[in-house]
Amino acid sequence: MNDLLPDIDPHAAATDPGGQQKFNELLIRQYRTNGGKVTGQFAGLPVLLPRTVGAKSGAPRTTPLVYLQDADRYLIIASKAGAPTNPAWYYNLLATPTASVEVGNERFEVQARVAHGDERDRLFQTVIAQLPIYEDYQRRTGRPLPVVVLERISPTAP
Repeated sequence: MNDLLPDIDPHAAATDPGGQQKFNELLIRQYRTNGGKVTGQFAGLPVLLPRTVGAKSGAPRTTPLVYLQDADRYLIIASKAGAPTNPAWYYNLLATPTASVEVGNERFEVQARVAHGDERDRLFQTVIAQLPIYEDYQRRTGRPLPVVVLERISPTAP
């Protein structure tokens, strides 16, 4: 596999927008070059690429995210590695809940919604059972980490 990722600490990059953008760009390039496979800290984890519309800018944004597949839907957690604020992609999906997603070499449209109450708690437990890092992220922050459900609405995105 072509290792395009330099030594960028994603936790440090989370507090440095320029570093985070560079890290994401390199990860996206590696993902697309290798059919959805990446190296480094995300090696072996399920990663998808949602393409959202910037809530403030209106510009297209692509952010690599770890996900958990739950039947025919995808669960993503707005953790920002346990930061006190939600990530920008979360606000983008709140403003425009329709997005396109890349999973491996496949592209399709999804409708995003935030799980609440008992559903959120149940889905979060499902996620941490398979991806325990999110339990650590939850401990790092005082906010409940939002669980975003992506439901496929078309087989292929433009």
